Amino acid sequence: MVHFNWTELIPGVGENIHVATLLIAAVIMILLAVAGRFALGRGEESILPANRFGFKAIFEGTVEFIVSMCEMVIGEEGEKFVPFFATLFFFIFISNLMGLLPGFTPPTDNVNTTFALGVFVFFYYNYLGIREHGFGYIKQFMGPMIALAPLMFVIELVSHLVRPFSLGLRLFGNMVGDHTVLGIFLNLVPYYLLPVIFYGLGLFVCFIQAFVFTILSMIYVSMAISHDH
Repeated sequence: MVHFNWTELIPGVGENIHVATLLIAAVIMILLAVAGRFALGRGEESILPANRFGFKAIFEGTVEFIVSMCEMVIGEEGEKFVPFFATLFFFIFISNLMGLLPGFTPPTDNVNTTFALGVFVFFYYNYLGIREHGFGYIKQFMGPMIALAPLMFVIELVSHLVRPFSLGLRLFGNMVGDHTVLGIFLNLVPYYLLPVIFYGLGLFVCFIQAFVFTILSMIYVSMAISHDH
């Protein structure tokens, strides 16, 4: 069975629908950023909390949630990492949501995209660890006992190298499974009201997978910059 994809209509992209979908996700992110700029307003309006439900209220609530998670996982320094984690969360969440739109293939259905995100987080938290501790960062790989340091170093090194794969494969597998199940149920029950239930479940999974990826990234950053070793 051949599934039509709107990205096939993009000139110069052709059959490479994953690249096209990634570009569309980036465009949507830019449009949301522009829309958020206008929604937040200027002057006093931009610093006042939203007094009614709308785009600004949703945006503020999501950012406050990410801020609270950063402070809970990383600590007092967590607030300065909010821009990074907010960008990571919104990109993954919006990419996941594209799978709920008929005729679109979400970027997170491609293992190359999810693995690239995992590698990006891997380099980011290791960079922060080296910046925070210098050459002393390697002590985190040694463990608390000098006698077991060589063994612990190998174990910790393998553990760190596996993280990009685990992050990428977890996100890829869950999103492929979710969108496959959603497609199956929509084909079995092609009515107007019942699919809403499955779309609601799909929306929940999109949020949870973006949240899990982001919270694991926060944990890795927290461990990398921590001095409690």
